[in-house]
Amino acid sequence: MEALFLFGSFIVLIILSVPIGYAVGISTAITLFFFADIPLVMVTQNAVAGCDSFPLMAIPFFILAGSLMSTGGVAKRLLDFANMIFGYFTGGLAMVTTVSCMFFAAISGSAMATTSAIGTFMIPAMKERDYDTGFAASLTAAAGTIGVIIPPSIPFVIYGVVVNTSISDLFIAGFIPGVLMGVALLTTSYLLAKKYGYKGTGHFPKAKEVLLSFKDAIWAILAPTIVLGGIYAGVFTPTEAAVIAVVYSAFVGAFIYKELTWKLLYKSLFDTILINGITTFMVGFSMAFAGYLSIQQIPTAIADAIMTITTNKFLLLLIINLFLLAIGTLIDNIPATIILSPILLPIVTQLGMSPITFGVVITMNLAIGFITPPYGINLFVASAVGKVSIGSMMVYMRYFLLALILVLMATTYIPATTMFLVNLLR
Repeated sequence: MEALFLFGSFIVLIILSVPIGYAVGISTAITLFFFADIPLVMVTQNAVAGCDSFPLMAIPFFILAGSLMSTGGVAKRLLDFANMIFGYFTGGLAMVTTVSCMFFAAISGSAMATTSAIGTFMIPAMKERDYDTGFAASLTAAAGTIGVIIPPSIPFVIYGVVVNTSISDLFIAGFIPGVLMGVALLTTSYLLAKKYGYKGTGHFPKAKEVLLSFKDAIWAILAPTIVLGGIYAGVFTPTEAAVIAVVYSAFVGAFIYKELTWKLLYKSLFDTILINGITTFMVGFSMAFAGYLSIQQIPTAIADAIMTITTNKFLLLLIINLFLLAIGTLIDNIPATIILSPILLPIVTQLGMSPITFGVVITMNLAIGFITPPYGINLFVASAVGKVSIGSMMVYMRYFLLALILVLMATTYIPATTMFLVNLLR
């Protein structure tokens, strides 16, 4: 009964448009009041304790690094280099958008930041080349989801803290699925470009031009190499890597590209404070929600109920994926990860799935929710940047959704997609 009340009140608050962080905290508090002999101070204690984590310090630093890269000229250099390589081909600018999102994902760790940074440049550029605005915006939103899969990834940090698993291993495991997402979107955008007649730039780059573009972008390309290389090599932790990313991006933007001014630095810091404040608020109350679930052993009861549906491993994993895809359309990935990971992890481990693989799977499911109404934060960002209706975007989004769901199924049912590099680098 209390589980139904807890989740029911949470869903009702979401339907009433109560912000996620408040909805999580309020539903936890009123359930404690009516059903449990536990002081309400437990909500505050768990919220504070949940945020008191060294790995969580990586989140504001990755947010800041991504913002500095965007304002300091790094994102522009990545775009220019990708355009030099891929711009000639059919649907060249669409390919440039996808590849640039993959590069920027290896810096920001955020889907929304990736969509915003790349969309600001690429959506207007595609419109100038006579791409349909709905296509340009939908592709940018879809490619932005790679931001939370290719490491570093803010949701991977959250998941690692919640289930107490290696964040470095999660970063390694996300690399191949992230690349597969990029390849799937590249293939889809190429086929759509052929269908709708979106041509390339018409200029095949000379070797000298490629070399000059690479030279200009080398500092931008080195950013993910240094950050991820240091993590994979065990030189520094993900949190330390986030700090290094901030220092590196500030240095490159200010002293090499010389585009990072004091005004832009202030803006980056201010934006980071706002985003991190929202994130920390959600994390705190989500930890309290998850703590109450654990005390009442609700995850165990739910897991037992799900296991009675069927004993077929493949069908159970499909049911879990469909459930997560549905949740992703309604709830932000951070509270969803914190609340659902302890519930679903015991089930998938019984089915033989590694906690590392499940971290990638749950993140990918919820990331697809970024491009599906009604929550779809990437849809809203791309719609605002492209000044186009979400309805116009959904005409093309169905193709990109199908491509990403196919990659999700491959990640779910083929363990090597996540564990090959983890086992190789251990």
